[in-house]
Amino acid sequence: MTFDQRDPAFIADPYPAFAALREAGEVHHHEQMGIAVAVSHAACSAVLRHRSVGRIWSDVKPVEQFMAFNLLHRNSMLENEPPAHTRLRRLVAAAFGRGHVERLRPWVADLADKLVDELVAKIKDQGQGDLLAHVAAPLPVEVIAELLGVPQQDRYLLQPWSNAIVKMYEYGLPAEQQALAERASTEFVAYLRELIALRRVSPGNDLVSDLVAVTDTDGARLTEDELVATAVLLLMAGHEATVNVIGNGVYALMRHRSQWERLSPELMPTAVEELIRYDSPLQLFERTATERVEIAGHVVEPGEKIAALLGAAARDPLVFENPDVLDIGREKNQHLGFGMGIHYCLGAPLARIEVEAALSSLHRKLPGAVLAEEPNRRAEFVIRGLHSLPLSAG
Repeated sequence: MTFDQRDPAFIADPYPAFAALREAGEVHHHEQMGIAVAVSHAACSAVLRHRSVGRIWSDVKPVEQFMAFNLLHRNSMLENEPPAHTRLRRLVAAAFGRGHVERLRPWVADLADKLVDELVAKIKDQGQGDLLAHVAAPLPVEVIAELLGVPQQDRYLLQPWSNAIVKMYEYGLPAEQQALAERASTEFVAYLRELIALRRVSPGNDLVSDLVAVTDTDGARLTEDELVATAVLLLMAGHEATVNVIGNGVYALMRHRSQWERLSPELMPTAVEELIRYDSPLQLFERTATERVEIAGHVVEPGEKIAALLGAAARDPLVFENPDVLDIGREKNQHLGFGMGIHYCLGAPLARIEVEAALSSLHRKLPGAVLAEEPNRRAEFVIRGLHSLPLSAG
């Protein structure tokens, strides 16, 4: 018993299927995807934390057709285990730790206000406006671009590149979309090499400049390929996750009116965590066994993959009281939305700032917001989100 990740009914609401799987057992083999999936919170936590189950990158084949895509992942800290991961994360964390997140906090709040003002104007003019197009999608792209120091005139390039590349994380992707992902990877790599070269001779107050300059205790630096891979990881992780937390989250709030009306500055921190839990933007995270491992009674042999089904873990009644209820004041919220263990999301503090800024501004400037029509959900399973979220003033 598993699920068909291509079934529109499942995509619309996967959570009943996840509940049935949890009732039947903590780990199941999924024939379609060819991997085991952990569905309980405990089993997913074990997958994410176990040192013998890691991110072991295997180049996409044929290698000559995916040179740039493979380069980005082969050099990414997300796709490496210690000691390579330890070195990469230490260097990137050192650059991140130079005050960039707090530097951006007021800037993000101002940007969210500007974008929500544009949405409100659109609604006044045309009766409805798309939250994704006007707020959820542009906000994280602008934030990551500002963080990296991408010039204003080039920022329009980033979102299409990210959208194309992340499609590769889905199962059974058609060849033409794989080709588009490689093309986007190639263009992004070339662009970042130029930006890095510029920052070597003309550094600024941005993360790319700090990544270029940062050195390890032994004087080692990030290689250029590692710099490129880090910048792309920050965009893809920071963009896709934040877009879908805002989109999925506001959709959930529109369908649970009492929770929308309950929103307040005091509840905003717990509301952000609850929206990440309630409808996870990343539903599945793969790991590979480096030696024989047993997860909740399921044996994973060396080289075999097992996935943490984060959407299922987020509704586990053994961890969350009334897990199918949206409760923006929920205090005991051990969701796995930012991962766990050594791969815990380095950008989590920045993502929280972005989501809170968007929610705060929307609730303040458009308190009577309602769904103008039912949104169109994306067909992908791993990255869960909407194509659009039309709102009106109510």
